[in-house]
Amino acid sequence: MGLPDGFQWGVATSAYQIEGAVGEDGRGPSTWDAFCREPGRVRDGHTGDVACDHYRRWPEDVRLLAGLGVDAYRFSIAWPRVQPTGRGPANPAGLDFYDRLVDALLERGIAPAATLYHWDLPQPLENDGGWMNRDTAYRFAEYAYLAAERLADRVTMWITLNEPVVVTAYGYAFGLYAPGRTLGLAALPTAHHQLLGHGLAVTALRGRGARAVGVTNHYSPARPADPSAPGDRDAADAFDALMNRLFTDPVLLGRLPDLAVQPDDLAAHVRDQDLPVISAPIDFLGVNYYQPTWLRAPAPGAPLPFDMDAAPEGHPVTGMGWPVVPDGLLSLLRALKERYGPALPPLYVTENGCSFPDEPGPDGRVDDDARIEYLDAHIAAVRTAIDEGVDVRGYFVWSLLDNFEWAEGYHPRFGLVHVDYATQRRTPKKSYAWYRDLIAAARTA
Repeated sequence: MGLPDGFQWGVATSAYQIEGAVGEDGRGPSTWDAFCREPGRVRDGHTGDVACDHYRRWPEDVRLLAGLGVDAYRFSIAWPRVQPTGRGPANPAGLDFYDRLVDALLERGIAPAATLYHWDLPQPLENDGGWMNRDTAYRFAEYAYLAAERLADRVTMWITLNEPVVVTAYGYAFGLYAPGRTLGLAALPTAHHQLLGHGLAVTALRGRGARAVGVTNHYSPARPADPSAPGDRDAADAFDALMNRLFTDPVLLGRLPDLAVQPDDLAAHVRDQDLPVISAPIDFLGVNYYQPTWLRAPAPGAPLPFDMDAAPEGHPVTGMGWPVVPDGLLSLLRALKERYGPALPPLYVTENGCSFPDEPGPDGRVDDDARIEYLDAHIAAVRTAIDEGVDVRGYFVWSLLDNFEWAEGYHPRFGLVHVDYATQRRTPKKSYAWYRDLIAAARTA
């Protein structure tokens, strides 16, 4: 299949989206627990209280992983399970859960890839300012140390942060996700504090013997709505700097990108030696990709230096209305190699997937051919990037299970496995069998 030896096939999930059991075994409240209880925040008032009940049903889910034949499983550790208040000693019962999960994965030859922060900040830390508060970065490093102290001898990949841009933009700037704050550009310090937490956590993880350590960013290639219009090209450059490079340049280059928006709001929070901490060497960079963004010049007086435009006609869309653009993943991988050159570590596509309204037919089967077409086209893009010399070492489908999809609740279905939320019955979809067979064929090749 044109893939390098040791290429890892995987799937991904996150704690709040699948675990449920939000009050079990000493787990404390997270920002998402609080957000879901605010009327109107989440579609139809859905919450992650039960989700996929993975906290109780994890043995069944590990069997699904083994049946799929994946090399690696990317999951996230719930910070409120390990430190219920975000401070202090570890909660043994919380770590015991991940102990059992990691051991079960290893018994089946599946490499555990643990994400430390997938958006479930302990609510007491948010009460003290959350990621607007520099102190949260130090609390995050302490949590990383506690998790590694228990698990570093067995977890093969550590991801510090998942998509910090989403936390900054959706969580603090626009209020669409937890914690639901609407600070606009004044939310920029949350970008720096998350990256500072990442750098401090890298040191903490390595101090406890962690092997491969990296970070996962969400990337959306910026495309001018009209490539011939200078204003649209400038808008695309401004979007790229603010939404993509702001979360990568400090890590890989040790410097902030040039921003077209109020740089003093961010620079005032950057202290001496912060950037050297943030740019501590990492072993890999995680790439999450779903779609490009098309940009046009903003109206006079607009708060941002760009306006987002609709995708050009001709692209099919997912159940979320997102355009399906496999060549966007290829262009992204090329651009990362070109921009960062020797500073770019090996890449893993840590999330790529699609939502469609999948339901079992009369025969009980879930025929999700659109998902198969989507995944096949994006995996082909990864193969092309590798052929062109981009060092991509793994691909993780989002997601193993249908799950709680943040502000959209349980309506979108991203899983290779269908979940009946009323009964918690798991039904592997047609795409599950397709991915299983693809992995087996890749191994044979």
